[in-house]
Amino acid sequence: MSFVPAVPIAPSVPSSIPPTSPAAVQFRDRVRVSTPGRLHLGFLDPGASLGRRFGSLGLVVDGPHTALELAFAGRPHIEAAPGLDAAEVERAAAHLAALQAHTGLSRPLHLRLLELLPPHAGLGSGTQLALAVGMAFTRLQGLPLDAAQVAALLGRGLRSGVGIAGFERGGLLLDGGPQADGRPARVTSHLDFPQHWRVLLVLDPSRRGLSGAQERQALAQLPPFPREYAAELCHRVLMQILPGAAGADFPTFAEGLNRMQALLGGYFAPAQGGLSYTSPAVDAFMRWAGRHGDTAVGQSSWGPTAFAVLPSQEAADALLRAAHAAGAVAPGLRLLTVQGRNRGADIQFLAAAPAAACA
Repeated sequence: MSFVPAVPIAPSVPSSIPPTSPAAVQFRDRVRVSTPGRLHLGFLDPGASLGRRFGSLGLVVDGPHTALELAFAGRPHIEAAPGLDAAEVERAAAHLAALQAHTGLSRPLHLRLLELLPPHAGLGSGTQLALAVGMAFTRLQGLPLDAAQVAALLGRGLRSGVGIAGFERGGLLLDGGPQADGRPARVTSHLDFPQHWRVLLVLDPSRRGLSGAQERQALAQLPPFPREYAAELCHRVLMQILPGAAGADFPTFAEGLNRMQALLGGYFAPAQGGLSYTSPAVDAFMRWAGRHGDTAVGQSSWGPTAFAVLPSQEAADALLRAAHAAGAVAPGLRLLTVQGRNRGADIQFLAAAPAAACA
């Protein structure tokens, strides 16, 4: 597969890369990046009642991930594992071409896409792919750029900063919304997620959440977000969800997150066929799960991925057994129990791949 044309660069991106002396550049043979998905647990203020829009709560989870390798090569080449989404492979090529065009570093590269997060599923696939490609490129070339700068180069983080911060550090993250000058949102709170808590991911591979023009149109058609909702969401996040996670107080955390998801689910339902969840099958399961056991339930971003946070592995196992016994799991749904992840992406420098692998 050949490289596609470079994507446009966002206006807020610096016009040049900071100069690096040859002595400071440490060229590497090959870089491998593996980055996890994240759950977008909700916006604080989609309507900008105080003048600043969005503000996001997110959680990095140790489940599905994006993994790739980048190496210098004799000719440009992109290699994708079988079954990967073709559009995502093209997107990865576009990111690489944009980085080469912006930096002027055109030495041929070999990109191997090993695994990709499912696109438009609510797991942050777009941002994680861009950051994985971008950070592999900067580390391979010895460029002094961090994840936020790479995100700006590739037009990511325009609404939420939790995907960028999750790539860097993992954990439970809160940002204050995009900055006035267009730069990505900065994190205002970062907490480790309790290691004994579990997250049941509910995936529907047959569905995709809104993105791009459809997402913008859906947001434009929604009524103004009530200011009193935004006030309550901020109160719940600051006085229940974050303190509950910080103190491993599950009932307090669950009460706050359930209320947050109920308010947001009701608000976004008109753009989701009248449901709080994009997928009807997921909607039915989550309604059942919310009535059984001590759980915090909701949808990540536009879905279709939903989640149920539980206080222990035993509670997660019990919920799964009860769900299957009750016939609550529709055919085609994929259920996966994971932990919160309190570290970011893994970046490794490797020896050059055998010549045959780059052929």
